[in-house]
Amino acid sequence: MTIELKKLTKRFGSLTAVDAIDLDVGDGEVLCLLGPSGCGKTTTLRMVAGLEYATEGDIYLQGARVNDLAPRDRNVAMSFQFYALYPSLSVAENLAFPLHADGLSRAEIEQRVKRISDTLQLDKILTRTPGQLAEGEKQRVAVGRSIIRDPQCFLFDEPLSRLDVQLREEMRGEIKEVLQDLSKPTVIVTHDQLEALTMADRIAVMRDGRIEQVDTPHNVFQSPENLFVAGFIGTPQMNLLPATLTGTNGHGTADFAIAGGQSMTIEVDPRIADLAQGANVTLGIRPRNLEISHDPAPDGISTKIDIVEPMGAETLAHLSDGQHDLRLVADWRVPLSEGDQVHTRFPPGATHVFTENEQVLRSAP
Repeated sequence: MTIELKKLTKRFGSLTAVDAIDLDVGDGEVLCLLGPSGCGKTTTLRMVAGLEYATEGDIYLQGARVNDLAPRDRNVAMSFQFYALYPSLSVAENLAFPLHADGLSRAEIEQRVKRISDTLQLDKILTRTPGQLAEGEKQRVAVGRSIIRDPQCFLFDEPLSRLDVQLREEMRGEIKEVLQDLSKPTVIVTHDQLEALTMADRIAVMRDGRIEQVDTPHNVFQSPENLFVAGFIGTPQMNLLPATLTGTNGHGTADFAIAGGQSMTIEVDPRIADLAQGANVTLGIRPRNLEISHDPAPDGISTKIDIVEPMGAETLAHLSDGQHDLRLVADWRVPLSEGDQVHTRFPPGATHVFTENEQVLRSAP
């Protein structure tokens, strides 16, 4: 069973909400559509469910084209951001509601309700109505109602957005465990990158109706394909520093001029030699990869520590060279004091180089 989208497009008048995307989700795979508000991820999900009709392109579920099928005929299960529970029905009745249309016997319905309630730890609240439930319980009921049937795929639209931090953490693990057992293609829409990084087998990062990168959570984080993905993924965000290439010294070592008069010599991807001297680039480095020392050296720039934010086991420091702001995350034992002048080092191989067209410079594997 798979989901396959081919050149899928949705226009609302002159607005192109989804722009000719190609995407596939394998049997048992969890794919997260991740991106900022308005990027087209929910519209994509609604087209798969049949709640929006595609302007162009094709949608295949289990190999069959479903563009012209009504939502009820697509055999998909969708869980919305808003729980949409029936307020007058008990938890057990809410769970059982989708099964009545399938013509199942009362015994089969009761068996499925018991199995799902045990899995999602709802067995003790089956007689309550939604008004008597906490937010986390409502979310579990909504998820349970989606998975109680035997659909071709599961679609979740911002499933955890209304929960507090602790409940989100608990529900991420619970939903992931349930989906692993169900072994169905699943698409989760979210703008929360932590949710995507922890729950997905693959992440599709969207911007302005297009897919910027599809890859494993690790690769999206460690090897962003362009400047947008690099800046969007990661907390704190990747440091992005405008620079000019002034020379290359072989084996990926290069000289860069930084606006404001500073310069540095650092080791980057060997393909830096393909760029012309004077090329404008953006240097990207994760806050946890930056290092500091009090001794000047050619592998970085001089900065001042503006703000220090303790985060328990780590410390977040906001640095400035007078024109650019950088973020550094260090072990809590590293002494960091506001107002200190420090040398900010870019360790060998830790810096991404993005060209003027915002694409990452990367050697072929």
